[in-house]
Amino acid sequence: MLKILDTYIIKKYLTTFLVALFLFIPIGIMVDVAERIDKFKENEIPFSEIIDYYFDFTWYFGNLLFPILLFLSIIWFTSKLANNTEIISVLSSGVSFSRFLRPYFISASLVATISYFLGMFVVPGASKGFNRFNYKYLNKKSEIRNTSRVFKQISQNEFVYVSSYNPTRERAMDFTLEHFENEKLKFKIMAQSIRWVRSDSVFRLLNFKKRIIYEDEEILIKKKSIDTVFNFNIQDLSPLKYEAETLTLFDLNKFINSEIKSGSKLINQHLLIRHKRYSLPISVFVLTLISVSVSSVRRRGGMGMNLAMGILMGFSFIFIDKILVVLVNKSNLSAAIAAWSPIIFFGGLGYLLVRYAKR
Repeated sequence: MLKILDTYIIKKYLTTFLVALFLFIPIGIMVDVAERIDKFKENEIPFSEIIDYYFDFTWYFGNLLFPILLFLSIIWFTSKLANNTEIISVLSSGVSFSRFLRPYFISASLVATISYFLGMFVVPGASKGFNRFNYKYLNKKSEIRNTSRVFKQISQNEFVYVSSYNPTRERAMDFTLEHFENEKLKFKIMAQSIRWVRSDSVFRLLNFKKRIIYEDEEILIKKKSIDTVFNFNIQDLSPLKYEAETLTLFDLNKFINSEIKSGSKLINQHLLIRHKRYSLPISVFVLTLISVSVSSVRRRGGMGMNLAMGILMGFSFIFIDKILVVLVNKSNLSAAIAAWSPIIFFGGLGYLLVRYAKR
């Protein structure tokens, strides 16, 4: 009986979730098409690029919505079980509530594992295509880089500063490079502008000055123009704000380490993205625990009352999560706190609800 029960609940869990996912994603695509069709025509976007965009949109949108869809689908089918007195029958047969939860967590483990691998290795590629299309055609005026007063540490001993950076022309103004050894400035390079010459694979500096510092003297070298090479790329001066979203697990770790060394202003946002990739699969277990606890109790309002309570809790979870994301982006709130505190809080709430449901 128990094996039949496990199979039954696992099948219900997965099929209801997949049906919800495959219903809402096309709806999301249709809403997006209706909203953007004028811009598609206005910008004369090739049809093949639109198809690629919506392929990426499917993964991006699905990853964004899947926690709340999972939550609502569990509430839906568990409320039906409770309404048909199937849960009462199972518990009356001697099955404990903890044992009843087992197939739910087996299913949650499967969904969390798939979510983890998709979030680490598939969704980043879709996010890259989605964001590139969005900023190229739909939100052209949006600022996607920090292009003024850029300060970067490009190596252990070297720091770069530019007053402004033009990514289209691959040019920066008021360039300064400082090289330190044992915390002492050894040389400093200054230029009115620096431009990447793609055809020759060199940097071209105008009004070049190099100040070399020795123990007892200084040497100043001046040139009107000079072509040279540096151990950084021109794009490194100001990476895309959404760069971290587009990187797979291992590339993301390298990118974050590089941004930490360079003193990037966006490091907190990058760390949040990494924490989110780990916390999202864990949220599957938390949402499963809460949804089963809320919907397994038969109430006077029936399924409607369970759904109302579930939607309230689900959107509370999302609302708190989004507020914390904004605080990370706009203040110095720790990325780890923002990513994990909703999981911890609602995990504790789920535990209390399970204790109530057992009664």
